[in-house]
Amino acid sequence: MKFADVILPLALPRNYTYAVPPDMENAIQPGSRVAVPLGNKKYAGIVKSVHDQAPGAYKTKAIHDLLDKEPVVYPTQLAFWEWMAQYYMCNEGDVLNAALPAHLKLSSETVLLFNDAFGDDFTMLDEYEYLVAEALHIRQELRIGEVQQILDRPDVYSIIKKLIEKKVCLVYEELKEVYKEKTEKFILLNPAYETDEAIAPLFDELARAPKQLELLLAYLHLIKTQGEVAQSELLKKSGASAAQLKGLVDKEILQVDQRIVGRVRMGKVDVQIKFDLSPAQETALAAIRECFTEKQVTLLHGVTSSGKTEIYVKLIEEYLGSGKQVLYLLPEIALTAQIIRRLQKHFGTQIGIYHSRFSNNERVEIWNKVKSGEIRILLGARSSLLLPFRDLGLIILDEEHDGSFKQQDPAPRYHARDAAIYYAGLFKAKILLGSATPSLESYYNAKQGKYALVELQERYGGIAMPAIEIADLKKEMAMKEMVHNFTSVLRGHITQSLEAGKQVILFQNRRGYAPFLLCTTCGWIPNCKQCDVSLTYHKHQDNMHCHYCGTRYPYVYTCAACGSQTLVPKNFGTEKIEEDLQELFPQARIARMDMDSIRSKDGHNRMIQSLEQGEIDILVGTQMVVKGLDFQNVNLVGVISADSLLSYPDFRVNERAFQLMEQVSGRSGRRDGQGKVIIQASNTRHHILQFVTEHNYKAMYEAEITEREQFGYPPFSRIIKLTIRHKKQKTVDEAALVLGNWLRPHLGAQLVGPAAPLVSRVRGFYLQEMLIKLPRDSRRIAQVKNMLKEFFGQLTIEKQFRSVVITPDVDCV
Repeated sequence: MKFADVILPLALPRNYTYAVPPDMENAIQPGSRVAVPLGNKKYAGIVKSVHDQAPGAYKTKAIHDLLDKEPVVYPTQLAFWEWMAQYYMCNEGDVLNAALPAHLKLSSETVLLFNDAFGDDFTMLDEYEYLVAEALHIRQELRIGEVQQILDRPDVYSIIKKLIEKKVCLVYEELKEVYKEKTEKFILLNPAYETDEAIAPLFDELARAPKQLELLLAYLHLIKTQGEVAQSELLKKSGASAAQLKGLVDKEILQVDQRIVGRVRMGKVDVQIKFDLSPAQETALAAIRECFTEKQVTLLHGVTSSGKTEIYVKLIEEYLGSGKQVLYLLPEIALTAQIIRRLQKHFGTQIGIYHSRFSNNERVEIWNKVKSGEIRILLGARSSLLLPFRDLGLIILDEEHDGSFKQQDPAPRYHARDAAIYYAGLFKAKILLGSATPSLESYYNAKQGKYALVELQERYGGIAMPAIEIADLKKEMAMKEMVHNFTSVLRGHITQSLEAGKQVILFQNRRGYAPFLLCTTCGWIPNCKQCDVSLTYHKHQDNMHCHYCGTRYPYVYTCAACGSQTLVPKNFGTEKIEEDLQELFPQARIARMDMDSIRSKDGHNRMIQSLEQGEIDILVGTQMVVKGLDFQNVNLVGVISADSLLSYPDFRVNERAFQLMEQVSGRSGRRDGQGKVIIQASNTRHHILQFVTEHNYKAMYEAEITEREQFGYPPFSRIIKLTIRHKKQKTVDEAALVLGNWLRPHLGAQLVGPAAPLVSRVRGFYLQEMLIKLPRDSRRIAQVKNMLKEFFGQLTIEKQFRSVVITPDVDCV
C-alpha cells in the first residue's frame, strides 16, 4: 500500500501521512493537490512525497480526492518550502499559505444534510427552526448562505446548532473550487456566407433593418482589421443592442462562440535591444559575466543613475536566448510600473508581473503561466519568489538593500534576498544583487569573497552627482526664517526650480497630517485603545488612524483628561507638507504619494506617469519616492527632516538613514545638468550627514562595520528575535521571565532581554522581546533553533501559559 505525506494549509509542526487509495496510486504525484480529512473538516493539501512506509504513531485515513491532473508545484518548490520552514522557524503549512494563490487553496464550506430518520413531524420546532427544516426536507441539503437567505438574518449558527442537537440534520464540510476561468463571447460569420457572392444578397435583405445592417458591416470591418471579433467590442463599435445582434444570430447569419480567455494577456517575445552601453557599463557587464563563471552571487554596486537597468536588460537578453526564465525582483509595487514600461520596450509584452494588487483569479493565471514556462520574464515584489518556476536561469534583485524585501507578518518571515540565493542554488541559477547603497551584510560578504563584487562609480552620460547642502533648522528657527516647516534655503531652491520649469521631489517619512494631537493645557495625547501608540491625525479624512492596528477614530475636539478644547496637531506628515506647499506655491501643481493617496491597483502607475509627463510640479511622499524611480526633469530633492531618520533606536539606524538620503538624492539631476539636494536637519554635525554630502558609501561602511564588529551585530552574528504576546500583561511578563531563565544557562551573554519593546502593546496584545545573537556557525544556529522549539513546547504545556504566543523572527531586520 502507498502512503503520501501531505502539506496542509495549517500551522502544524509535522506533515500528516495519508493512505493512497488503489485507484489513485498511478496518478498521484508530489506537488499535486489532494482533498483530505483532518478532524471533522476537509482540507486541500499538497502532496510532498509518496512512499510505502506507514506511520507508527497513528492509523492513516485515506485521501478523498485527487484535485489535479498534473502537479501545481514542482519538486524544486517543495524542497524550497522545506528549507524556508526549517530556516525561518515556521511550518511548511505557513509557507504553503504564503505561496499558493488563495483560489488554489480551495475553501471549505459547511453543508447541512436532511436526516431522513427524523421524519416530517416539525411540530416541536420553533418558528425559525421550522423554516430551515422545511426547506431541508424539500431540498435535502442547504449551505450556510442559503440558510441566511431563508431566515433573512446574518446570525444563523445558534439555530443550526439546535437543529443538529435535535437530529433534524447532519453537517459536513465540502471543498469547492473557487477559481473560475474567464470566458468571453466571440462572433463568427456563418461559413455559408464566407464568399463575396454569398454575402452580397444579405445587404439587400437587411435594407429594412438598418441597425442589423450596420452591425454586419461593423463585423466585416473588425474581422478584416483584427482577425477575431469579441461581442462586447462589436456592440460598442456598431452602437447596436444585444437584441439586434440576436436577430442576426436567429437568422443564422452570425454565430456566437463562447471561449475561455485569460485575464492576463501575454504577447510574444520581441527582443529589441537598440541601445549601446557606455564604456563603464560595458566594463561592468563583462566583469559580471566573468564573475558568474566563478561565483553564484554577484553584487553590482553602482551609484544612482549609473545605468544599472541597462546592464540588467543585456543580461536578460542573454538568458532568454539560452531558453531560461528570469526573475526580476523589486522591493515595492511602485517601482514595477516604471520598470515594466522600460522592459516592454526591449522585450515586447511577454513579461509577467506579480504583486499583491492583483486579484486572486489573476494570480492563479500568472501562477499557471510561470509553471508552464509561458512567462519567461517575471517582474514582481518579494512574493514572486514563491512562484513555481520551471527553468530559472537568473535572478536580478534590484535595490537589494531595501527593508521591504523582509517579510514581517505573517510567517514565513523570510528575507527575499537570502531566500533567493538558496532558491537559485536549487536551479544552479545566477543571482545579481544591485544597489547604489548595498546592505552592510552584502557588501561585507563581497569584501570577504563570498560574493563577487562589481563597481560602477560614474553616472550614465558623465552627469555629476547631485550637490548636497545641509540646511540648519536650529539656526533658521533662531533667526525666525522658517515658514511652516521649510527653511529659507529650501524655499529659495524650490522657487528657482519652478521658475526654470523643473520638477521637485520632497521626502518626509511620515504619512498623515500630524503624528499626534496634544492638549496644551494638561499634555494629554489621544492613544489607540488597542495599541500603546499615539493616533495620527489625517486631515483629508478628518479622523485619526492607528498605524499599527489600522483602527480609525473620530477627530477629538475635547481633551478626555481635563475637558479643555486646546488640542493642537504636533509634528507633521506628508498631508501637512502638501497643505503648506499649496499655501506657499499656489500656482504649482502639487501631488502626494503615500499609502493613503494611492490605494487603487493602478494608482502608483498613474502617479508616476503624471510626473513623467510633466503634470506635477512638486511631489511630496514617503519612502515610495525614494526607491529607484527615474524622472528626467527633476532637478531638486528636499529631505524635510533628517533628524527623524537618525534618531530611531535600532542598530541599523545610521545605515538606513544613509541609504534613504542617498537614494532620494539620486532622483535629482539624472539627465541634464547637476541636481541639487537640500537636507534639513538640527543635528548638522552628525557624521552620517557628512558621508551623505560626500556621497561616500565606503566611509559610511567602514564606520558602521567597525561598530558592528565591536558590539557583535550582523554581519558578525545572526540574530533571532523572540516576541512573546498575550492579552494580559502579567501573563506575558511571567512567560518571558520563565523562558529567559530557561535560555540563559544555554546562551549566556548571547541572550539580550527579555524587555518590553518601544511599542509594548499592539492589537490588544502585550509584548515582550528577546534577542539572541549567535555566531555565524550553521551547526550552532541549528542547535539553538531546535532548543528553542523544545522550550516553546514546554512553555505552552504550562496551564497559565497555554494561550501565550511566541513568534521567532530569524535574521530580523
